[in-house]
Amino acid sequence: MCGRYYVDDETAREIEKLVRQMDERKRQASLQAINRIVVGDLYPGKDAPVLSVKDGSIVCEWQRWGFPGFEGNRLIFNARCESALEKSMFQDGIRHRRIVIPASWFYEWNSQKEKNTFCRKDMSTLFMAGIGRRYEDRERFVILTTAANASMEPVHDRMPLILERQDITEWMFRDEKTESILHRTPCLLERKTEYEQLSLF
Repeated sequence: MCGRYYVDDETAREIEKLVRQMDERKRQASLQAINRIVVGDLYPGKDAPVLSVKDGSIVCEWQRWGFPGFEGNRLIFNARCESALEKSMFQDGIRHRRIVIPASWFYEWNSQKEKNTFCRKDMSTLFMAGIGRRYEDRERFVILTTAANASMEPVHDRMPLILERQDITEWMFRDEKTESILHRTPCLLERKTEYEQLSLF
């Protein structure tokens, strides 16, 4: 599960590197989207910067995190890799609207309600696989989750599907690679835990 993540200036710089090769008009639109990034946490129901495909190019745009659910205001903000191809809510996104969600790190809480932060050891930005869907009001997205790897298992049995930088283009453009990427085990992540210190006087 992924229900909150963090973006910062380094996230913005990494996004800019990925959209640098597009033509000037598309690049300017992406730079405007990147310039909207504010350092801080993002959570379901908020707008967030994502990488998507427009006219054959990778662009940065803002989408709302979460698909409207079937129970009033409840949002669906994750989709399981193992079943996304079978569910009508996610099929079009998997086939035609694969996106990437850049983040500095994400959070997960364990059974003791301790907050854990997960980030990459080898780079400042991690790239989560996601899918988008067009609704009447706006473009929306969900983050794909997979079985937890060894670094995540002590905290939760699910985690975001993390893409390697070299996999971003394949995930977004190459339909024949989709299923194999959905079954990959993400890289090991670094975990940090925040413990609240209580003092008695």
